[in-house]
Amino acid sequence: MSERLQKFLARAGVASRRAAETLITAGRVTVNGLKVTELGSKVDAEKDQVSVDGKPVTLVPQRTWYLLNKPEGVVTTLTDPQGRATIGDFVKSTGKRLFPVGRLDYDAEGALLLTDDGEISNRLLHPRYQVSRTYLVKVKGDPTDATLDKLRGGVRLEDGMAAPAKVERFDKAEANTWLEIVVTEGRPHLVKRLCAAIGHPVVRLFRPAQAGIAVGDLAPGELRPLTPEEVDLVGQVAQGVAAPPIALKLPPRRHRKAQQAAD
Repeated sequence: MSERLQKFLARAGVASRRAAETLITAGRVTVNGLKVTELGSKVDAEKDQVSVDGKPVTLVPQRTWYLLNKPEGVVTTLTDPQGRATIGDFVKSTGKRLFPVGRLDYDAEGALLLTDDGEISNRLLHPRYQVSRTYLVKVKGDPTDATLDKLRGGVRLEDGMAAPAKVERFDKAEANTWLEIVVTEGRPHLVKRLCAAIGHPVVRLFRPAQAGIAVGDLAPGELRPLTPEEVDLVGQVAQGVAAPPIALKLPPRRHRKAQQAAD
């Protein structure tokens, strides 16, 4: 089955589709020994021999990707010696050997990717690539403009200075405030520690998307496989391409009596 050459190169992990197009037009790609520079060129992965800079390109085994809307009260591990609910409970339903891409705190909610693609997962998490992580954060009280400016400028934590890439007010919730906070590093409990450092502890933490894949209408505890286009997007984000903006919306209200006043 034939496909566009740039898509084949992206699937093989050579580069993102856009970067693959640059390789093609630069004359660095050959198909069956012949240089190909036309972007509309197609190849058959089972029959054609593709090379970049003289090195053969082979497809990696097809990987599996799922998106879970992680509910609160779930540990982001495959097993838990304390007997708490874990991500492993959701993985079982797929019938596949998957692991979570990074972590969300026990009481945090939202987008969590599950995969068997260790290479892409590592790139998404490695500090070198500074992949943005966007959170909607309900904090106690109503931070002043001066307080938010202090947070934007960076605060000193026990493991060094830290500064979000973005801090904006998102919504008001009675005595509390929803903030949009974007960070580009994965230190443990970073968002919670940042908010505590300015005197506004986190009441609720929600991640609306991961690597450009949004929770959307997925209910808490539901998961779904990624589409081929979404898998391609995750690969591009791992290569350093900025994920397209998504429309942020608050998670559903939680109905437990103890939390109704806070929500």
